[in-house]
Amino acid sequence: MMSLSVTDISYDEIYDQIKKLLPQGTGEIKDTDNLIESGLDSLHIMRLVSQWRKSGYNITFAELIEHPTLQQWQTLLLKSFSEISSVTSSATAIDQVKNEPFPLTDVQYAYWIGRDDNRELGGVACHAYLEIDGHLNNPEQLNLAFSQLIQHHPMLRASFTENGQQQIKAANNNAPLIVHDLRELTAEQCTQRLAEIRKRLSHRKLAIEHGQVIGLELSLLANSKSRLHFDVDLLVADVQSLNIILRDLAQLYRQELPLKAPNDWNFAQYLAKEQQRKQANYPTSKNYWNQRLKELPVGPQLPVLSKQITKPEFTRRTFVLNHNQWQNLKQQAAKHKITPAMTLACAYGYVLARWSNHTNFLLNIPLFDRNVEELDIEHVVADFTNLLLLDCDYSQSQSFAEQAIQLQQQFHKNVAYSTYSAVEIQREMARFNNQQSIIAPVVFACNLGTPLLDMATSQTLGELHYMISQTPQVWLDHQVYEINDGLLLAWDSVEELFPNGLMDVMFDAYCQLLIALSEDSNAWQQSPFQVLPTAQQLIRNQINTVTAPLPSTTLIEPIFAYAKANPTSIALIYNEQGISYKELTTQALKIASLLVSKGLKTGEPVAVSLPRGPMQIMAVLGVLAAGGAYVPVSTTQPTSRQQKIFNTAEIRLVLCNQPLFEDSQFEFISPLFAMDLKPLAEPVKVDNKSLAYIIFTSGSTGEPKGVEISHQAALNTIVDICQRYHIDNSSCALAVSSLDFDLSVFDIFGLLGVGGRLVLISDEERRDAASWLQLIFEHDVCVWNSVPILLDMLLVVATHDTRTLPLKTVLLSGDWIGLDLPVRLAQCCGKLPKLVAMGGATEGSIWSNAFDVTLPLPEQWSSIPYGYPLTNQCYRVVDELGRDCPDYVAGELWIGGAGVALGYRGAPELTAERFVELNGMRWYRTGDRGRYWPDGTLEFLGRQDHQVKVRGHRIELGEIESALAGLPEIARAVAVTVGMPPQLAAAIQLKQG
Repeated sequence: MMSLSVTDISYDEIYDQIKKLLPQGTGEIKDTDNLIESGLDSLHIMRLVSQWRKSGYNITFAELIEHPTLQQWQTLLLKSFSEISSVTSSATAIDQVKNEPFPLTDVQYAYWIGRDDNRELGGVACHAYLEIDGHLNNPEQLNLAFSQLIQHHPMLRASFTENGQQQIKAANNNAPLIVHDLRELTAEQCTQRLAEIRKRLSHRKLAIEHGQVIGLELSLLANSKSRLHFDVDLLVADVQSLNIILRDLAQLYRQELPLKAPNDWNFAQYLAKEQQRKQANYPTSKNYWNQRLKELPVGPQLPVLSKQITKPEFTRRTFVLNHNQWQNLKQQAAKHKITPAMTLACAYGYVLARWSNHTNFLLNIPLFDRNVEELDIEHVVADFTNLLLLDCDYSQSQSFAEQAIQLQQQFHKNVAYSTYSAVEIQREMARFNNQQSIIAPVVFACNLGTPLLDMATSQTLGELHYMISQTPQVWLDHQVYEINDGLLLAWDSVEELFPNGLMDVMFDAYCQLLIALSEDSNAWQQSPFQVLPTAQQLIRNQINTVTAPLPSTTLIEPIFAYAKANPTSIALIYNEQGISYKELTTQALKIASLLVSKGLKTGEPVAVSLPRGPMQIMAVLGVLAAGGAYVPVSTTQPTSRQQKIFNTAEIRLVLCNQPLFEDSQFEFISPLFAMDLKPLAEPVKVDNKSLAYIIFTSGSTGEPKGVEISHQAALNTIVDICQRYHIDNSSCALAVSSLDFDLSVFDIFGLLGVGGRLVLISDEERRDAASWLQLIFEHDVCVWNSVPILLDMLLVVATHDTRTLPLKTVLLSGDWIGLDLPVRLAQCCGKLPKLVAMGGATEGSIWSNAFDVTLPLPEQWSSIPYGYPLTNQCYRVVDELGRDCPDYVAGELWIGGAGVALGYRGAPELTAERFVELNGMRWYRTGDRGRYWPDGTLEFLGRQDHQVKVRGHRIELGEIESALAGLPEIARAVAVTVGMPPQLAAAIQLKQG
């Protein structure tokens, strides 16, 4: 073997090699010109690196990118010369018997295995289909050209064995061209036949095991026109090969010989040599990627309907940046030292990040990895594709230019280690993360510099009319082609994988971003997509601006006003006895008198810890009538938690039947002491914006959180629901919710505020669905308000009763509603009553949204949605950067409007964290995940943190773990939910000894 000398590559040769790769019209290159700014793309630089390394220059991609001038490149080449080029010579003979089976490349194997029907999004070929409209009027000549084409290119005669190998078959002169003569058909008939041909060919699975890897059909049309239908399995051809196939077909049709590619080229020998060549870099590349396995993300988490699609079919969307727009975009990119390819990739990434659940993700990028030192390699048909993973990070709010530079740097870093392919990396990631699903199903295929149809081909065969491709186990494949008119942008996506309209909106956003970048230099200094698409913003505005005058009273004023006008009307029913409104309000005013005598101040919280029954309701009304705020504390709460609540709420007075524990700082008062007192003449006047109640929910630190709600906030929700669902003085409800759960707020102040009746149950009956059923029938209960599990319990019992439930309005909230529940409810009631699915947070004043459920439920639903914001309330779905999420994209639910709580009692830091003010409006960050549908419907998706719902109660698992870990015998504890409906469980580790 002879070694090369440094004179083997001259300055002029370097200049000429670079000049050929620059855009047409590029002027003279100066020694100090930035070659990237001049238009040299990353893919072209990679080609130069490959060419120079094979010529004996130990140069790297990263070095050329870091020093991007002609002068610097010549210096690097001179310094880096070595004799490593010996590998590129034929020092080691590669023996490969002609026409014997040989292994697939990594990429070919991925395509081949993806044809398996049992693979996720598999069962399809990696396949391309093109339609070319022209004036081919000699089918016999085209048939001959097609046969010659297949004879000339060995890979067009490849077959694939059942054990995953490929083999070149002998030449066959019988490659049939199928001709469709449509010239005599009507325009309508012709259109139909052409559509039928497209449907048959565009997604077909060629019989590669029998050597069928390419197809060609010709439709003869009226007025001497033609349509060529061409398809190929991409196991045998990369994108450059498509250009070669069509170029050679056109040349053969013109009977211009010889073709540029040798007809005895051996892909098997080429692969064997390439494997040897890559051995030097392979360990370093593998180590680079293996070191990063822990930090690599997965593909974009786009909204999907279901991944269980048996036969995925791709749909193409296209847009053309016109010549001026494309030239302007490249010029702007060069000014910012960004390659055109990375400009497009960055814009694509922005769209993916905007519509993804996470701003960090992987892109799958095909690299067309032909070894340019191989003789005539530029004219050979085969699949030379290598795949590169590009990890994209859009988590920072920065300008487009800054983001593109960051992405370009990461690309340059990753591509330096591309010897270890993305196929291998994904296998390792799957093993490392024990993950079965597809790792990186979103592709960016940039084919700049390689026109699909050159001028001569177009003049012979015609112009590209339609193209579609598909790849197994891919969600979305973005392809870029330069064409005579500019730049063709194509998205091929599995349509049934995504919600209806999602791809349209995303693709439009992508195209509009590129147009803005091409026409407005300021767009490069801005962060894209800070606002929603216009149509989506209009819908959000409509559903979030339903307003009405805010209530002007306190929670108790409507109750006392009704009692004054209707003193004998029944307010409460308990143990078969009715309690009138007069009796209820009189006893409440007596308790108020007692509290005032104890020095109760306006707005001072009073704990109510009483068993279920009339006295509990009277105590609540009495606290409010005295000008205080009530704090419900369950009698079954552990003493330690009761004490924490009392301390956090700054409780001085506790209404209870007997002292809960010994502590002199609290005064325990029995409401029975008030029975002989003179009632207050009327309730103490307070501002309706003042504190009405504090309900404690679970906290992650082990400390319960006290949510402070004003009279107006709670009453806004209550008035809206009563008016919306016609709850009035004829209504009767069963109070199944406990006092420390905020559904009880509606039971008390909703039903009693309109003059309705409230049927109470005892503590012993709180889980006795049979007793509930009896009370419902006895008192003609027509309003039900609970968490879903309690209704489920009722229906279990009611199913075995022949009577029809009298329920007219059913309000469900606080947990997931089973999809079977509406049907079962309808069966027990004779028909479905007004069923309302509701949601929100204690911090949003009972509820903030509602959805009227009707039957039948749509088959595609996995849960019943949240619905729409209530009157004077609004919702945002917010991403990691504080932006509103587009339709279908999950984010954190923020509640705004009249129902937002005053804050957390005694927790200013937590209040500042969870309650934020933007543009003059206060918002509560719920920690729940949700998303909007295009019609403005909200869908609830669960919690973002460790909170869970058990029987409708929001419980922080961290609080359970903290309480358990506080016990002397326990070292560690982990709390979980088990079963359906969920129940709390915990695993503990005891302390040694």
